[in-house]
Amino acid sequence: MVKGENEILFNLQEKDGVVFNGCFLTPRIEEGAETLTFSFSSSSYFERPAPLFIADMILFKQLLPTKRGLGGALNRFRVLGSSFRFFSSSPETFVEIHSQEQEVVIALGSNVGNRLHNFNEALRLMKKSGINITRHACLYETAPAYVTDQPQFLNSAVRGVTKLWPHELLGVLKKIEKDMGRTAGIRYGPRPIDLDILFYGKFRVSSDILTVPHERIWERPFVMAPLMDLLGADVENDTVACWHSLSIHSGGLFESWEKLGGDCIIGKDGMKRVLPIGNDFWDWSLKTSVMGILNLTPDSFSDGGKFQSVEAAVSQVRLMISEGADMIDLGAQSTRPMASRISPQEELDRLIPVLEAILKMPEMNGKLISVDTFYSEVASEAVSKGAHIVNDVSGGQLDPNMTKVVAGLEVPYIAMHMRGDPATMQNSENLQYDDVCKQVASELYSRVKDAELSGIPVWRIIIDPGLGFSKKTEHNLELLMGLPSIRAEIARKSLAMSHSPVLLGSSRKKFLGETCTRPTASERDPATVASVTAGVLGGANIVRVHNVRDNLDAVKLCDAMLKYKRSLA
Repeated sequence: MVKGENEILFNLQEKDGVVFNGCFLTPRIEEGAETLTFSFSSSSYFERPAPLFIADMILFKQLLPTKRGLGGALNRFRVLGSSFRFFSSSPETFVEIHSQEQEVVIALGSNVGNRLHNFNEALRLMKKSGINITRHACLYETAPAYVTDQPQFLNSAVRGVTKLWPHELLGVLKKIEKDMGRTAGIRYGPRPIDLDILFYGKFRVSSDILTVPHERIWERPFVMAPLMDLLGADVENDTVACWHSLSIHSGGLFESWEKLGGDCIIGKDGMKRVLPIGNDFWDWSLKTSVMGILNLTPDSFSDGGKFQSVEAAVSQVRLMISEGADMIDLGAQSTRPMASRISPQEELDRLIPVLEAILKMPEMNGKLISVDTFYSEVASEAVSKGAHIVNDVSGGQLDPNMTKVVAGLEVPYIAMHMRGDPATMQNSENLQYDDVCKQVASELYSRVKDAELSGIPVWRIIIDPGLGFSKKTEHNLELLMGLPSIRAEIARKSLAMSHSPVLLGSSRKKFLGETCTRPTASERDPATVASVTAGVLGGANIVRVHNVRDNLDAVKLCDAMLKYKRSLA
């Protein structure tokens, strides 16, 4: 090996006789990132079935020039899993360099076939190939760029960790694309899946086949929007700080996003956030959705025992649909304070006959069914029968299998905040808050993060602050007025999660009765309308109510006011 002032020259020969000649420019630190430029005189390096990624090895701080006592050129090497072993002219002298786990960002795009299925399959294959997914961005439906005469795209991105070297990672992603049916085709044209490396650890990579950071990040809103989702408003670690430093703008990635228009372009210019439900993609920014409550229990606080028969339940659903409900939430287990817990089988015995009858109603065409349960067994059976959403008041705390099961069901998951369980949630130890909005946001973040690590992408998650669950009256009032604060607190750790739809469940709750002196639950509908109004104006996207008609009027008025306000901006 000959080392000049600015470069490292090499001549390495692999065992089958292929010789590589070239040079590495001496790696240098640039704004916190290790930067490498390299070239090879033999294109066979890139054409080999399993390239030996010399360039990848040089990225790390354990660089060959720092090693002492290596007489002669390093002229033989061997790959051992994710490590390189370089031998000098003395057979007993070698340097072994192992890959280190690196945090990566990978963008996803699809506009051919079942786009969502393509995403799910790509994520499955990535996990199988040594990429551990840790964060998901929101899901975006976008107009095609560059070549406009083609179907709309779905776009998103994920963060993960891997021990794959950069070019090895590239090879894995290209193989996934090929296995999923992608061909060369037209550049920027239709494709079943597109996987791009946006960031790899703290490093810049520049070769004939790979550039990191991806060189077109800064011009593409459909890449920048999901990339921003993977960050928090607070810079969480050195790697994320480095990603900001690699931006073409001095203000980091946040400035780069703002230069493209920032969140103001979401919902405009052919780009919208969506949540997949059934065969559709729901843009929750268009209007607030109304979820009608159907309790199939003998002991619910408001209407226990009224709708236990199939006939009574069907009649009530027909009424709520006629009044304008977008969704029906079926609950076969009471979650009121001090409620006795029933078994999954008893819950199913109440639920399934009603669910099957409702699904046969022609009025349900285009409507959604949510199942209110904290049992994974009930969730699985209900979805297999046709339910579209799982609504879990415990946020995964009462059944350790819930989030893994829902991940496999591939349906939206409503994660609600609650401490304890229905029998203990109003105990004094569960009612202690210093800052209720901040603490509810933090605890919700932790539960959604656990759900995400179980395999539920953020793009399937709806959050619920849990009014009436492990809260005093003053806590509920503060949460009702503090939805923007909850989003802002979550955004410190996850911008994607802060964009999630918010469900508000204030209907006929005890805190309304205490505030308005209405001890009977059925007398709290006017107070419910007021709470719904406050919630929608504060950013709620779904309201869960008993009285659909009156609350729908409140929702329509709030939506009209918000639309008018946006038109003035």
